[in-house]
Amino acid sequence: MVLEPHAASVDDWRWLVRRTEHRMNNVIESFDLSKSFGDVLAVDQLSLHVGKGEIYAFLGLNGAGKTTTIRMLLGLVRPTGGVVHMLGMRIRPDGGPWSRVGYLVEAPSAYPELTVRENLEVARRLRGCKDALAVDRIIEQLALSPYADRRARTLSQGNAQRLGLAKALFHEPDLLILDEPANGLDPAGVVEVREILRELCRDRGVTVFMSSHILAEVSRLATRIGVIHKGRLVEELDADELERRRHRRLVVDARDRLAARSTLAAVGWGAFFPWSVPALYSGLAGTQIDQLSAASYMVVILTSLAGLAATLAWWRFADQAM
Repeated sequence: MVLEPHAASVDDWRWLVRRTEHRMNNVIESFDLSKSFGDVLAVDQLSLHVGKGEIYAFLGLNGAGKTTTIRMLLGLVRPTGGVVHMLGMRIRPDGGPWSRVGYLVEAPSAYPELTVRENLEVARRLRGCKDALAVDRIIEQLALSPYADRRARTLSQGNAQRLGLAKALFHEPDLLILDEPANGLDPAGVVEVREILRELCRDRGVTVFMSSHILAEVSRLATRIGVIHKGRLVEELDADELERRRHRRLVVDARDRLAARSTLAAVGWGAFFPWSVPALYSGLAGTQIDQLSAASYMVVILTSLAGLAATLAWWRFADQAM
C-alpha cells in the first residue's frame, strides 16, 4: 500500500524538506509565505530563517510588505500560502508559543484612561506573569518613571512608543518581534533602545526580528539584514558583508542622462545603469561636488552606505520611471 500525504499537509512536507538545509537552531522559519488582498499581492513567496540570538533587520520601503509579514508571523493574519514555524511550533490561528514572544506591531496600543503603570500591570496579569516586580523593572529600564502615574492618553508619541516596548519586554521573552521600534523616539531614545536590544541578545541570547525603513539605524544594530521590495525578499546579508559595502558614493539623475554620464566620465567618475535607470557613482576621494554643477542635475543623493541605500534609491527611481 502506498500512502500519499493529505493535500492539506503538502506545505508541511515541503517545509520539512527545506528545513534540512537550514540550521537546527532557527527561531523563525517561513517557507513560501504569501498573502494576497484581493488582486493585490502584498507578500510573495517569502522564505526566512532567523537563528537564535540574532538581530535580524527586515528592511524595506513603506508598503513593501514588512508589517503584513510580521502579522503573519504572529498569527494575526492568515497566509494565502506557505507556513511559519516559530520556536519549534507551527503558527496557527488557534495557537503559538506566545508566552515566549514579545511584540510591537505598528502603533503601540494602550488603555487611554489607565496610567502607564496600570497598563503594564494589566498586561502582566493577562500574560500570567507571576513576577510582581516585573512592571517596576521595565518602567525603570525604559526611563518611564516620570510618567508612571500619567494616563496613557496624555503621553507624547515617543513615550507611548516606550510604553509599547515595555509591554513587549517586561516578561523577558526569548523572541522579540518589533515593527519600526524607533518610531517617535528622539535620538537619545533611539540609542537607549538600541543598547537594550543589544544587551538582551548578548546577555540572554534573545532573538530580535525588527522591521525598519531606516538603513542607517539598522546598520548600527543588526547582525543580519533582509531587504524586501514589493513583497519579495530580494537580498540577505550579514553585518560583515554590509561593512564591506560601506563606501561614499553619489547617486545622480539628470534631464539628459547620456550627457551626464559623459560629463562625469570626463572628470574620472564611473557610471552604470541598473534597472535601466542610470546611477552614476565614484569612489575617488577628494572629488569636489561643485564639479558636477554644470551638468544640471535634478537629484543628488549622498550616502555612506552605498550598497543597500543606493539600491533603495534606485528602486524609487525605477518605480517613478515606469
